[in-house]
Amino acid sequence: MDDDVFETTGGSVRGFRVAGDDVVAALGIPYAAPPFGADRFREPRPAAPWSGVRDGTEFGPVAPQSAELPGAPVWSPGDEDVLTVNVWTPAPAGGRLPVLVWLHGGAYTFGSSAQPDFDGTVLARAGLVVVTVNYRLGFEGFGHVPETPQAPGAGPATPAFPDNRGLLDQVAALRWVRDNIRAFGGDPENVTLAGQSSGATSVVCLMVADRARGLFRRAIAHSPASPFHTRDIAAATTREIAAAAGCPATPAGLASATPQALVEAADQVVDAYRNDPGSGSRHYDPSLFAPVLDGGTLPTDPLAALAAGAARDVDLLLCHTTEEYWLLDAVGSCARLTTEGQLGRFAHDFGLGADLLHAYRSPDPALLADDYLALYGDLLFVEFTHRLAEAHAAGGGRTHLSRFDRRRERADGTAVRAWHCADIPFAFGNLDDDHLSFLVGGAPTPEDHALSRRMVGAWAGFAATGDPGWAPMRKDTTGTGRASHVWSPDDQPSSHLRPAPPRSLWAKVDFPLLRP
Repeated sequence: MDDDVFETTGGSVRGFRVAGDDVVAALGIPYAAPPFGADRFREPRPAAPWSGVRDGTEFGPVAPQSAELPGAPVWSPGDEDVLTVNVWTPAPAGGRLPVLVWLHGGAYTFGSSAQPDFDGTVLARAGLVVVTVNYRLGFEGFGHVPETPQAPGAGPATPAFPDNRGLLDQVAALRWVRDNIRAFGGDPENVTLAGQSSGATSVVCLMVADRARGLFRRAIAHSPASPFHTRDIAAATTREIAAAAGCPATPAGLASATPQALVEAADQVVDAYRNDPGSGSRHYDPSLFAPVLDGGTLPTDPLAALAAGAARDVDLLLCHTTEEYWLLDAVGSCARLTTEGQLGRFAHDFGLGADLLHAYRSPDPALLADDYLALYGDLLFVEFTHRLAEAHAAGGGRTHLSRFDRRRERADGTAVRAWHCADIPFAFGNLDDDHLSFLVGGAPTPEDHALSRRMVGAWAGFAATGDPGWAPMRKDTTGTGRASHVWSPDDQPSSHLRPAPPRSLWAKVDFPLLRP
């Protein structure tokens, strides 16, 4: 018997031994059919079976996007078999190990399971079967496609072109895991769904989605982002993209535009917002796509659903970084503010009160840019993370909260902050990959490796038993306890951080944010 060949419902797949020979990886396995041609803008369809033994040594094509990320493949027009998974499992596969399914981030617009951050080797060595997922992005995955009007009296119909197709792809991947993971030594009854940024928000959405019920028992969400869209917002975005692509905003018109044309059109719309300070909240970081509160796949916002107990049987581990938005500033994806007037306009565009804005202002006027980044990061990530934790605990769910607060200085004296995405190489144990040196800040130190081992152990423990190593939040008659673990070289809060403004100042801000 060949320990590197796995029998799936679609056919046989041959994996390969990674360095050290103790883990087998099988890459690029289809979990659904290519979502193009007649299947474009529709729910994912079953993948066609294959004969013989499929080679599993290369990642599958990435979803249509314009991003070129370090160490990851890029999308090429014509690549269609984009709905694939990758599996890492201890060798030889056997037993019923806990399973971790990973959803990458990237503002629902870019990224893939092939990024070097997400190599599952170290987590597999910690006793997990790791699955990473490609799903539709951008307009293909999250764009609103109008429905053809129904004839009078025809009654409600199942949408031919559902919103949240990216979420439906993720559900299809979870079903593939349920049906196939035993072949890789995994336990289909002990699945943890994990993700970061838009991948984390996807996790939270699937916690409350009927389509995903019973497909996972635990969830890990690092830096979930708060924006959601109503159908009206999503429809308005469709009209903007269709106009940029030069096609009608109709099913036929949108289908006539190639995936590349819609990617390019979305980039044009993003640039227009970026260059127009008067364009409202999208000017500051123009992300066009988000989960749509469609009344179907996502009938209500996750905060309300969690507070009502919709996922009380799903254990939840949440994490945010302490300086989220400094990464977006460092890579030039968010607007830079330099004046009090610009900062005031930012607060107005997001509906933030003067008292909240004042609480973030430093006495030193030279720190205005830092004040803005602190406020923006808390707005989109930190406050939403805390509200998710509180909602799930209030709804009866077991909830663990943490924050990542590791900083260092580069050789040139510049700071590497505890910014967005910095925690993921530590949690996956992939600090030594040269493609990640920007996030890590250079060669990792022994203290970095020790921190990474603790984070890998926490994920592995949580996936196995629901216990990451610290106490869950509590629900009692006096309120919700906020026990939060700190990830840093000494697992203590850093002295450099400014005191956080009272959370009561955020009470007037409605979450989740609905943009624009």
